[in-house]
Amino acid sequence: MPTTDLTWTAPESLANNVRQRLAAYRQQEVVRRIWDRDPSVWSGADEERWLGWLMLPAQDRVGIDQIVRFADEVKAEGIKDVVLLGMGGSSLAPEVMREVIGRAEGYPNLHVVDSTDPGQILSVERAIDFRRTLFLVASKSGTTLEVNILKQHFFHRAVEKLGKIEAGRHFVLTTDPGSKLEQVAKQEGFRAIFPGIPSVGGRYSALSNFGLVPAALLGAGPALLLDRARDMAQRSASAGDDNSALELGVLLGELALAGRDKPTLIAPPGLASFGAWLEQLVAESLGKQGKGIIPIEGERAGPPDVYGSDRVFIHLRSADAVDRETDAVVDRLGRSGHPVVRIEWTDRHALGAEFFRWEFATAVAGAVLGVNPFDQPDVEAAKIVTRRLAAEYDQTGTLADDEPVLDETGVRALLDQLHEGDYFALLAFIEMNRAHQDALAAIRAAVRDRRKVATTVGFGPRYLHSTGQAHKGGPNSGVFLVITCDDPEDLPVPGQRYSFGTIKRLQARGDFEVLASRGRRVVRVHLKNVEAGLRDLHAIVRKLASGPQ
Repeated sequence: MPTTDLTWTAPESLANNVRQRLAAYRQQEVVRRIWDRDPSVWSGADEERWLGWLMLPAQDRVGIDQIVRFADEVKAEGIKDVVLLGMGGSSLAPEVMREVIGRAEGYPNLHVVDSTDPGQILSVERAIDFRRTLFLVASKSGTTLEVNILKQHFFHRAVEKLGKIEAGRHFVLTTDPGSKLEQVAKQEGFRAIFPGIPSVGGRYSALSNFGLVPAALLGAGPALLLDRARDMAQRSASAGDDNSALELGVLLGELALAGRDKPTLIAPPGLASFGAWLEQLVAESLGKQGKGIIPIEGERAGPPDVYGSDRVFIHLRSADAVDRETDAVVDRLGRSGHPVVRIEWTDRHALGAEFFRWEFATAVAGAVLGVNPFDQPDVEAAKIVTRRLAAEYDQTGTLADDEPVLDETGVRALLDQLHEGDYFALLAFIEMNRAHQDALAAIRAAVRDRRKVATTVGFGPRYLHSTGQAHKGGPNSGVFLVITCDDPEDLPVPGQRYSFGTIKRLQARGDFEVLASRGRRVVRVHLKNVEAGLRDLHAIVRKLASGPQ
């Protein structure tokens, strides 16, 4: 019996396009060609180099057994906390596993640090005992700026508290073989190194060691996740009507071509965290060459009249947590003419199947849109500008005093540029905590309900490794508000002139500069006090959001 089931409804004209594309893809043997690693399915570039994720569900279970034994050793030693230092795919899949499957009794708590915000780093540091904490450093390339400076910070703190030799035993690394970070880990005596797979890109790595090592440390059953993924992989290799991953990918691609390019996730609380992983996979894979799909996650569900004609709704349902109220909301959306995809999860470990289904569907959608779903050509742009700004800071030791204050005029000018089919993105370089999430959710709700446009929230620099590719390389339908703030407390980066607060500001400025250079509609505001500033911003948006349409 399948661990997940998928059904969908759409207006007949759109549904007919989907059926025609499915028939064409079956005739063209697209499924077989994907499994044969044929790059002509996409752009004919180097796609065959990045299809190692297809084989992950069938990987040798001996390696999984080794990971589980390692996790059991950690548990037996009394380790109470695991701190994962990663970005993008290296952090989002483990975060979803923690939220969806949870921690088994007796296993450590998992903290994910994927930010350069000093407050966020300090909140984790103050919650742990270094003597009973394992640090899991995760970077495919081994050169990711954020991961390297986070590792420097926590290793420096561990050496201060435990001594250099003992500190190394509290650190574990997941990286591709031969990376610079692997060399550092060996020099510093890391306890273990788990290899990545060069042919598996970061956002397709959930079922590799980047996801399975954290799953094992949580006691979350990595072998069971792979079993569910294997079942889905077998279905995804079928040329028949039971290939739901092919159907989903064609559906997403065809709807995007028809202007329904904003799949919007609606899920019960126990499954909602899946959206952050899904957002990165879809946005970074498909948002390029002026094309793309803009996934919307975390938006509060509303009545049909607050949504434009650019939506398709993805409704996740859980067999063990039926939500009749949400079911009714989605039913109303479907009756009003919006396309709706319904996906049933039989249990929490269906997450393994969904990881694979969406990876395969995203690859198929890339073929429909005519893009390479395995590269990220615009991500490097912001990194280049940030490196230039950091070099300038190293020379001068000062930041340019150009922090724009929050004012009604600038916000009005930005909101007045919103049009039908656009999306409004809050890009917040502030601590990611519940209070800030709630404040930003209220702001985006005001914009969505009054302007009838899709809304997203990205916490910086985390979003740079997720939706940042689509913001810069996808369709010019985004309207962006970049938010920075004064940090009540800062942290030095060991061995660097800049602090965490400084590099966070440079990353915000770098992304703003690139967005502006690409002709994106973008405004930046700086909050002296983040809580008061968010309240003021909400008041301004509520006042202005119902302005000119």
